[in-house]
Amino acid sequence: MERRLRTLFREVLRAFIIVVAMAAPQVAAAAFTADEASRFIEPPYSLGEEFAEGSWELVNLDGRVAGYGFASVPRAPLPGFSGVPINLFVQVTAEGRFIDVDLIEHNEPIFVSGLGETPFREFVSQYKGHSITDTLVVGVPYGASSEGSSLVYLDGVTKATASVRIAHESILGAAFSVAREKMQGVGTSSAARPDLTYEEDLTWDDLVKQGLASRRIVTNAELQQAYAGTIWEDDDPEAVGDPDGVYLDLWVVDIGPPAIAKAVLASSTLRELQNFREVSEHDEPILLIEAGRHGLIGDAFVRNTSPDLIAAEQGGLPIALRDADFLIDLKPDVPSGTALVLRTDRRLGFNPIDEWTLSVRAIREHGSFQPEIGTIDFTIPHQTDERFFVVDRPPDPPPVWLQAVQNRSTDLAALGVGLAGLFILLGPNMRAFAGHRHFPTFRLVVLAVMTGFVGWWGQGQLSVATPLGVTRAVAEQKSLAFLLYDPFSLLIWLATIVAFFFWGRAVFCGWLCPFGAMQEFTAKLARLLRLPEIDVPDRYDRILSKLKYVVLAIMVGAALFAPGLNDRLIEIEPFKTAVTTYFVREWYYVAYAVGLLILSMFVFKGFCRYLCPLGAVMAIGGMLRMRKWIDRRVECGTPCQLCKVKCSYNAIAKDGRIEYDECFGCLDCVAIHDDAERCVPLVLAAKGRKRTLKPSSATEPVPAA
Repeated sequence: MERRLRTLFREVLRAFIIVVAMAAPQVAAAAFTADEASRFIEPPYSLGEEFAEGSWELVNLDGRVAGYGFASVPRAPLPGFSGVPINLFVQVTAEGRFIDVDLIEHNEPIFVSGLGETPFREFVSQYKGHSITDTLVVGVPYGASSEGSSLVYLDGVTKATASVRIAHESILGAAFSVAREKMQGVGTSSAARPDLTYEEDLTWDDLVKQGLASRRIVTNAELQQAYAGTIWEDDDPEAVGDPDGVYLDLWVVDIGPPAIAKAVLASSTLRELQNFREVSEHDEPILLIEAGRHGLIGDAFVRNTSPDLIAAEQGGLPIALRDADFLIDLKPDVPSGTALVLRTDRRLGFNPIDEWTLSVRAIREHGSFQPEIGTIDFTIPHQTDERFFVVDRPPDPPPVWLQAVQNRSTDLAALGVGLAGLFILLGPNMRAFAGHRHFPTFRLVVLAVMTGFVGWWGQGQLSVATPLGVTRAVAEQKSLAFLLYDPFSLLIWLATIVAFFFWGRAVFCGWLCPFGAMQEFTAKLARLLRLPEIDVPDRYDRILSKLKYVVLAIMVGAALFAPGLNDRLIEIEPFKTAVTTYFVREWYYVAYAVGLLILSMFVFKGFCRYLCPLGAVMAIGGMLRMRKWIDRRVECGTPCQLCKVKCSYNAIAKDGRIEYDECFGCLDCVAIHDDAERCVPLVLAAKGRKRTLKPSSATEPVPAA
């Protein structure tokens, strides 16, 4: 038997070497191609030119660029829980509105096998129709209804909160990257409207000095220079004959703010402007004054329509202008000329506190019959100071980690209190706790809470996927921020790490692991049913206990060289089946998980002791233990073997030493140590056969905890 186990051990090591060797060529992931991108595009869009790695223009039926499609990984390679980024194909319009989001590739353990990809695809489909300027938040409103809030809430996926938050950050990170590159600032400004209560005494000179009135002068000579070398060069005799004359002398003033309007308009026009505001509250009035010979409007201009010679843009996008049909009287100190008030709807994207550009078109005709038209545009930038406006800044969403904490605040509070209580019981009160007559019942209650609350309700079953993801992220110098997306599990991890220094692996493996608790319950059931328990001999137990380290080594190698392989290797953990999906999975996964529980009925917690890669991580973490926390006596091991016989984990050596790498902290030996009716040295001392009892300096020379 021992020879066969040693042979199995060598074969597993050989398999590990083969896996690493085969996985090495798979380090570089294949690039996302245009053919692959095309399968996500739907009419009326089609794939246009590639403008960056994994990014293409989306063209409309008429050939115009209507949006952009891009893979998220080249732009926002945030590592997921497997250490590999989630790759999504994001499509947005040129205005920054999501057309669709599709899943390309991922290695998130919970979706690879467990929940399946359907919930993941349903999650990313929620972005459709929203704008990248919306304040998108994953989860539910915290503390109040979302009605009236400018935050847009996306439904998460129960049991996969961390993964969908990573996907969310990837989508927005990639979208904003494209917006900065191709959309000229889409999503960077906040909406503003005139502050009708703001008062400030201003004169025309004040407006000019403060840049609230912008001016552009174009002389005839500049106009001629613009047409130089064209067929229209000599088609404006006035410009040719009077080069110093003024062709365009244009002032631009935003008169939406009342304080500015009062500095420019006569009282009669102010009253008309007030009526305009009451009727058109979303329109921004722009005053133009032109003292040159251009005149602003053409012969065919119709009042209350869009001017044919004037246009505007902001952030690379056009601004719709329309005549406001005002009868305009200006104050005496304001320059005279052709005055025109145009209006634009702020709801269409115009933001008066951001710079925008007005352009005035000069037109020349060449020829008398079907003349050829030549146009030149002269531009003038303008921006109005923010103090005149009320700025509707959307609230910054809380950081992702804080959103996650808020969404689970009640669970986290309950978990925190429970962990603190457990640490107190296992720390200064350990001996009293273990010796209490109701200790077995207390322990079962704790294990039931771990199974029900921490496991099935809280989805706090730790997995080796987390340390493997950390290993990969560190190796590739990537962020570890993904750990913050699941604060419930992170709190358990922090408690486990702290416990390493005091108890080694015992706190997690013996008290905090939901699947470990399930195995203990099945073992209790087997004893009630009087099923036989298999006592694995020491020599075989030592060999079998090393298998979990081999499994861990294989998975670490796969994480570094072939992360996709770990999607299958991770299934050696039955946690997704037993905890995450409540045993609702394909039959073979359920059969495996149930089989391990049945195994524990005969070999106490056999999976934990021999196969669990997370248990191997915990045992390695246990090397941080700073003390031997279980008391021993000289008589422990020689002659007394009671604790060893009673230890279901086989974590006590024949000489009485505690082998902490295999100790699960059940406290049975602690209870025996202080029980005058069970501890053989205490029984003998009580009968007068031993005069003194003292700790053994050869085994565990540590005072009581």
